[in-house]
Amino acid sequence: MELKLLSSKSLSVSEIIPNLGRISLNSLVNSRGVGGCVNVSKDPCSSRGNYLKASYSSVKRSRQSVDWVGQDNKFGIGNDSSWIIGTSGAISSSSLVLDSYDDEYDGVIVNPESLPSNTNTFAALLQSSLSHWKLKGKKGVWLKLPLERSELVPIAVKGGFKYHHAEEGYLMLTYWIPEGPCMLPSNASHQVGVGGFVLNDKNEVLVVQEKHCSPAFVGGWKLPTGFILESEEIYTGVVREIQEETGVNTEFVEVIAFRHAHNVAFEKSDLFFICMLRPLSSQIKVDDIEIQDAKWMPLSEFIEQPLIQEDGMFKKILDICIARLGKRYCGLLPHQVISKFDGGSSSLYYNVVEGQTSNCLGI
Repeated sequence: MELKLLSSKSLSVSEIIPNLGRISLNSLVNSRGVGGCVNVSKDPCSSRGNYLKASYSSVKRSRQSVDWVGQDNKFGIGNDSSWIIGTSGAISSSSLVLDSYDDEYDGVIVNPESLPSNTNTFAALLQSSLSHWKLKGKKGVWLKLPLERSELVPIAVKGGFKYHHAEEGYLMLTYWIPEGPCMLPSNASHQVGVGGFVLNDKNEVLVVQEKHCSPAFVGGWKLPTGFILESEEIYTGVVREIQEETGVNTEFVEVIAFRHAHNVAFEKSDLFFICMLRPLSSQIKVDDIEIQDAKWMPLSEFIEQPLIQEDGMFKKILDICIARLGKRYCGLLPHQVISKFDGGSSSLYYNVVEGQTSNCLGI
């Protein structure tokens, strides 16, 4: 089979080189009037299909070039040129880039669903893509590798990419193209926790003993606490955590206060929101995976625990909760607002004071 390069008709490489995946040769033209052809033949030693067999030699030499070898192919890409030049013609290097799209900060996001299936092809396209993006003046590159494509991680790292963050199903890597310090945002720096102060009409507070805790907390009673899930609101997360740990249904009232601490887990910072809630039920059903015991404890007895009295933070939290019960303190209520910044709805927490008297309703 013979394919002549006599026009600029766009061809899909997948028609010629199946293992290269979704890459297009957008410009097949003669170089400086040099005509020629590319012979495409079946590789008798492979079951992967046809391979493009061509020997390219440089017509225009650049001061630096990036050479890479694919399956039976060798290409040279000049850093000061957007063309791959060879005796058979010129192929636009913009065609030999990973499937991607631009972000709003002059960066590039690689499409994780269109990654080449072959590791050699990925290595080759990664280098040609970086050269192309550098010529285009791009800055940061975001490369998301799904768990099932973990074999590509060492190739990306060898190519200069750095770890950014990881989730259960993927690893995110980044590459900063310009000279100078990297301006890409760092990984998430905080985890978010909640604690619930729930008081019934008998002046009893809902408390728990955890199965797994430090020796200093063994035998002590504390407020139900937990972590907020991804895309979960504070006011729904605290209701969920209380229900999961104790079986008690509650209604969110206010955020009373929050604590900000650093180097808590994996050198990350921690935001912990203390919330006040009303009980909607009273029967306790303990989560026996995390919780040793749960009960309704008289507020005065809870406050007098050494665990509370000997800890400055816990004592202050209880002081604030008691002040709130006496309407001497106002917490924060969530209000839904829409901003042009992100175009979506979000929760803004604040309270409103009218005149000289607060708007607190109490419990």
